[in-house]
Amino acid sequence: MKRAMEAGNEPMQAQMQQRLHELQLEHRDLDSAIHQIADDPSHDQLALTRMKRRKLLLKDQIAWIERQLDPDIRA
Repeated sequence: MKRAMEAGNEPMQAQMQQRLHELQLEHRDLDSAIHQIADDPSHDQLALTRMKRRKLLLKDQIAWIERQLDPDIRA
């Protein structure tokens, strides 16, 4: 019975893995963009702040999905 339930979760886990990968790519790209903008002395501080907030949001979403995929179950 347990295996049947686990098999039913495979499509959901695959979707979560895909979403995790997308978020990780966006986080990495955003990190690169933040570094490029921060190196420019005439950068837009508001845009930089928004990008940093978005990056933190992505980090939280990544952590949440990782916890769902591999929960830390205490024995």
